[in-house]
Amino acid sequence: MAARQSSPAKSLFVEDLVIMRVFDAPRETVWKAWTVPKHFMRWWGPKGFTAPACKIDLRVGGKYLYCMLSTEGQVYWSTGVYRDIVSMERIVCTDSFADSEGNVVAASYYGMHDYWPLEMVVTVTFEEDGGKTIMTLRHEGIPRNMKRDCEASWSGSFDKLAGIL
Repeated sequence: MAARQSSPAKSLFVEDLVIMRVFDAPRETVWKAWTVPKHFMRWWGPKGFTAPACKIDLRVGGKYLYCMLSTEGQVYWSTGVYRDIVSMERIVCTDSFADSEGNVVAASYYGMHDYWPLEMVVTVTFEEDGGKTIMTLRHEGIPRNMKRDCEASWSGSFDKLAGIL
C-alpha cells in the first residue's frame, strides 16, 4: 500500500497565524479570562462584536461552544474539543464553525467560502513575566487569503481583553 502524502492544496492555501501579546496582568488573571465563561464573554470577538453565550468544559476531551454577535445582528457560533491543557501554561483545542447546538458546520453555513477547513487547531500559551503575562496564540489551518482578516479579528479581541484586564 502506498504511503499517503499530504495534500498539496493544503500547503498552498492554508497557513498558521501567530500572535504574541503582553498583558499588564498576572498570568492567573489572563488564564481565567480564557477559561471562565463570564470572563471570556467580556472580551471574545472582534471590535464591535459581543459574546452572548459561552460554554466551557475545561478538560481534555471537553468541549467549548462560543457565540459572537455582530453589530448587524449576525450570530456566529464556534466549537472545539480541548486536546491538551496545562493549567496556567497552555491550552490546545480544535476550532470549527458550529450551529447553536455545537454541531460542526461548513463555513458556507455563515455565507463564507468552503475553503475554510472543518477543523483548525488553536494553541495558547501563557508565560509569567514580572507581574505581566506573555500570551502567544497559534491558530493553525487558516486559509491564506483570510489570514489578514483573522489577525485583525484576534487582535480586536485581544484589545478588548487588554481593556478589561
